[in-house]
Amino acid sequence: MAHIYMVFDFGTDEEKAQQAHHKLQGWKQAFRLDKKLQFKFDRADGDTPEAAESEAKPKPKGKKAGESSEECDVDVKLLVRLYFSAHEKLTEQRWIDRIPSEEPFSEAEPEVIREGEPGFTEILTKFEALE
Repeated sequence: MAHIYMVFDFGTDEEKAQQAHHKLQGWKQAFRLDKKLQFKFDRADGDTPEAAESEAKPKPKGKKAGESSEECDVDVKLLVRLYFSAHEKLTEQRWIDRIPSEEPFSEAEPEVIREGEPGFTEILTKFEALE
């Protein structure tokens, strides 16, 4: 089974990133893609302890999403990992085509990185390091 990573750069638009999160969450539940579709946020200031505290609390996160167009100055990237078995190639390709074409993802400069391509190791280690 091979991993495929998709990277979506939302810039400073936290609201679009949250919309993408909700859409992925809905797909994950509706199509029963528990281990096959995983995603994590990569925020530019994620290295500071204050950022980790603010992300851990649900109430400030809700406020931040509402204020995203005004006060958000953090670059937000969404990393999506697809993990389908060898006999699910058609399903895998459909998801690779579908996700970047949907509304919140299409504006985020999608990048698809397959196993064996340059940059795959970096994305793999970054995805594993994120919580």
